[in-house]
Amino acid sequence: MNKASSYKEFLVGLPKNIFSGFVVSLIALPLGLGLAIASEAPPIAGIIAAIVGGMIVSIMGGSHLTITGPGNGLVIVILSAIVGMGEGDLYQGYLYTLAAIMLSGLLLFGFGVFRLGALSEFFPSTALQGMLAAIGIGILAKQFHVMIGFTDVKGNTINQLLLIPGSINNLLSNSSDEALLASAIGVLSLAFLFLYSRIRNPIFQLIPAPMWVVIVSIGVIYYYELILKTPGILGSNLMITLPDNLLASLPSPNFGKLLSYDFMGYTLSITLVAVIESLLSIKAVDKLDPLKRRSNINKDLRALGIATGISGFFGGLNVVTVIARSSVNVNNGGNNRSANFFHAAFLVVFILLFAKQIQKIPMPTLAAILVYTGYRLAAPENLLRIYKIGKEQAIIFLSTLVATLITSLTTGILLGIIATLFVHIILNKSGVLFSRNWLKPNVLMYLEEETGNYYVSVKNFCSFLNFFKLKSKLDEIPPNAHAIVDFSLCEFVDHTVMEGLNDYSLSFSRQKGFFEIIGLDVHEAKTEHPFAIRKSLPEASFLNFQISLTKRQKLLQKLSTRLDWNYLPDPISNYDDLERFFYFKTKLVNYRYNNLESKNKEFLLFDLSYSEGVFIAKEELRSTFLQIRAPIKMPVFAMDKENFMTTIFQLSGLDDIDFKKHPDFSRRYYLRGEDVKSIRAFFTDDLIFFFESHPAYYIESSGENILIRSKERLASIQEVKQMLAFAEELLKILDNK
Repeated sequence: MNKASSYKEFLVGLPKNIFSGFVVSLIALPLGLGLAIASEAPPIAGIIAAIVGGMIVSIMGGSHLTITGPGNGLVIVILSAIVGMGEGDLYQGYLYTLAAIMLSGLLLFGFGVFRLGALSEFFPSTALQGMLAAIGIGILAKQFHVMIGFTDVKGNTINQLLLIPGSINNLLSNSSDEALLASAIGVLSLAFLFLYSRIRNPIFQLIPAPMWVVIVSIGVIYYYELILKTPGILGSNLMITLPDNLLASLPSPNFGKLLSYDFMGYTLSITLVAVIESLLSIKAVDKLDPLKRRSNINKDLRALGIATGISGFFGGLNVVTVIARSSVNVNNGGNNRSANFFHAAFLVVFILLFAKQIQKIPMPTLAAILVYTGYRLAAPENLLRIYKIGKEQAIIFLSTLVATLITSLTTGILLGIIATLFVHIILNKSGVLFSRNWLKPNVLMYLEEETGNYYVSVKNFCSFLNFFKLKSKLDEIPPNAHAIVDFSLCEFVDHTVMEGLNDYSLSFSRQKGFFEIIGLDVHEAKTEHPFAIRKSLPEASFLNFQISLTKRQKLLQKLSTRLDWNYLPDPISNYDDLERFFYFKTKLVNYRYNNLESKNKEFLLFDLSYSEGVFIAKEELRSTFLQIRAPIKMPVFAMDKENFMTTIFQLSGLDDIDFKKHPDFSRRYYLRGEDVKSIRAFFTDDLIFFFESHPAYYIESSGENILIRSKERLASIQEVKQMLAFAEELLKILDNK
């Protein structure tokens, strides 16, 4: 796209982006204040992060629709840093933390410079969700007390959770007007946030729920001051405070603890969480993009690093990409980075023009917003959803959650990774599979010339440890193309991979592409959930195992219903009818499965497991075959694409049968058979023209039956349909002979 058209698009989309930026700012204002307060930082620190982030990242970033500012995930880390390094002096701890934030910005910038955005791929999905749940519990534990009017409750997350019943009891036994009003504001704000989605009035929902509770709570304070003539109904500890002169009150980061162990530990924790939260949000927002653009992740990391460094210098919190505000941007029509800029600009306007009104916001209101946020991160249904995927995922989730609550975010996610790997080793009863193969090239991709399909074969295992290899290949495929990912030779596929592949499937579907996973039909899944871990089964186990249907099998079942055929997914060890074909003279058939048979038994389509070679040269293969009953007596022959003949024909000494009248056919196909005269008579002009006008299949005649194979791999659903259509046309020609 040239500069002129880009500029024109920018101008056309400007009104939408201004409006979207305004709506986002209505959410960012209370959240920025609340997240700063929850971190024991001055309220303005959250607003500074949102303003600096919006300005810098909108100009220098590599994403299109993301909104930046202070993030939920960093609350607990920043809080720990302020409390830990302050040693009783929260303001001094805040100054030390600003220095850590600036250094974190430098590290973020380095992540982008050295293109380390791919490191996010090494985090297992369930462990990340466990970490986010722990963050949610941490936010909820602290802010619940503030929501009901108690701002002096101290201690770690677990202590604050245990003290919630005591705070509730103190509230019920305290009848002061201040306590009752503070708790009423907080509890009613929380109730409104939970009920907001049920309000269907579109005009009412133009204003986001957090801004509604802020507006109403400000109105309550003004009601007491102007109508009831009772100013200061809530004490200063329960109200927002902003500096009178923002520029004059800017703090100076203190690097006095730069070389201390605690300082470096907090800096690394801040950086790690910022990277994880940002990358996850960027990827999520890319999925929401109506134009299906992909963000330049490393460019975004560089911009976030610069913004974080500047924010820390001016007294602000870390700048990260935030999913909630970004999704609001998408839903309100934002279509480029300018929406992020305008959201920051509106925040500047709010601070300059409405500072007095902002200071009328009760702390319980902001605490209610954060309690709601924490609940959504740690909602019990999240654990239930994880459990449905697999019991082992629930173990990983809970292990990460508990470890994070007891130790720290960095230690928690590290233990979550270890727990995930340990579970994988237990499931496979060996660590050899992972230790030998995780660094090896396990992904092969090529473009099939005849079909134009992208074929990706995955070997050995695919988990969070090496998923980035598969992703790097899939990212090369245009999302409007036809991609086939084959796990036939893969022994183990974990939850992170299955969830990631679902994202690709959705992306391809939105772009009118086709994304199909094959080769998982012989894998064990403990649950029927599409994201469940898949583990290949030995032949003996598979023959007696009742499997849940994969997506491909469900599509085969649907196809059989439409055709009024019979479908049997279970493996069958009876394959005597295949022995009559030359193709299997040098191959060992194991079993066939996914049998699709017509009612008149004229057609039989099936997947086949077989092998060729012995000992170290033995190769396991799985392919899709179509066997049809010939309507006429046929000569015995076999034909395949030139240069792709099987060993049996090469060793037999039989010559390639050519047709002088059809040089294209002769160059394209390698045709063999003993009765050359009968074969030449059988291959009429009409039949040869038919083969020339269709994709090349391996075709073999036993005299009474025809065997058709597309490729030495499993066929996708589209390829299955093409095989059936090919066979039907072939039978029509044979019927006319």
